[in-house]
Amino acid sequence: MLADERKKGTMSVEEAGRMGGQKGGRRTAETHGREFYEEIGHKGGQKVRRLIQEGKEHEEE
Repeated sequence: MLADERKKGTMSVEEAGRMGGQKGGRRTAETHGREFYEEIGHKGGQKVRRLIQEGKEHEEE
């Protein structure tokens, strides 16, 4: 079965994902605001910091 045969609609999966991401991002920004993004950015940074530290500790073993 070729990729063209599997395509059901006129929009590709890639196009649908891109459009959904644009809509979802705007919707999240409208409902949550700046503080939400600051908080999740901080949490992500803390997780990366912790993972780096764990990697360094594992290297030392």
